Amino acid sequence: MSLKCVHQGCGKLFAEGSTEDCIYHPGPPIFHEGQKGWKCCKPRVLTFDEFMSIKPCTTGTHSATDKPPQLEEKPKQDDAAIAKKVDEINAAAARPRAPIQPAQQTPTPPPPPPESEDDDPSLEIVDGAYCRRRTCGQQYKKGSKRDAESCLHHPGVPIFHEGSKGYTCCKRRVLEFDQFMKIEGCRTKDRHLFIGSGKKGNASNGGEEVLTTVRHDFYQTPSAVIASLFLKKINKETATVEYKAQELIVDLVTTDPTPKRYKTTIPLYGLIDTEKSKHKILGTKMELNLIKADGASWPVFRGDEQLTGEILQIGKAGRA
Repeated sequence: MSLKCVHQGCGKLFAEGSTEDCIYHPGPPIFHEGQKGWKCCKPRVLTFDEFMSIKPCTTGTHSATDKPPQLEEKPKQDDAAIAKKVDEINAAAARPRAPIQPAQQTPTPPPPPPESEDDDPSLEIVDGAYCRRRTCGQQYKKGSKRDAESCLHHPGVPIFHEGSKGYTCCKRRVLEFDQFMKIEGCRTKDRHLFIGSGKKGNASNGGEEVLTTVRHDFYQTPSAVIASLFLKKINKETATVEYKAQELIVDLVTTDPTPKRYKTTIPLYGLIDTEKSKHKILGTKMELNLIKADGASWPVFRGDEQLTGEILQIGKAGRA
């Protein structure tokens, strides 16, 4: 008898007594200020589809009944530490700031053409491929009769608002993430969508996908701000950063089959030493080492961000 694993991020079918490894997320999902991720690991993304593709971080044993223990909460900062941070941010906000040049607006690219609702008959479907429609989860079995299929799914996108969770295509709303994952589809198609046209993700703007924002975080020392712009597979040969007194002009292109391009001007909170500041390209991000020109604390990375009420020393996620 096949059982379905209830561990978050797994959901595989397994035989009772199986010793097959279960790869899952032991921590609960986190949704905060537009970012999505799992408490047990570090990746944070902006879209729900990216969240669902975050690879599980822990290996254990499948279970159809027992969920893994929740992670222990880290002790909260005491009142004295919080008060110290408040004093620091107030002092930083009181310092005069140099005028900030308005950031150049990157034009929004036209939306890509809609994905086909039918599988291209000329393309081979890999055995075990999952249906691409939301919440369907059906796997393709080689030799199965496709005329007998029925695909129950959600054509809308996930929506999270003031604690409630659901889909834009139907009215049901729930409070818990586990309940959200079990919301049954509201539309039915005669066939599943395993591969579509085979062209999903192709750019419609000169052969590249234009990005208007990427996630960033930063931390600081008394003399420097170390910031990261998260973008995978940046081409080291073509990446450019122009350092100015209080802004960065970046142009990043990835090495993906359909390249992604992030080109923008980033206004900075404080002044930097343009001669000493530098950057390096890593596998998943660009890391910037910005040398402060005046030694002042930065409560935020970008000059056009709203002050958050804290001085960051361990990193802050946001959008660049």
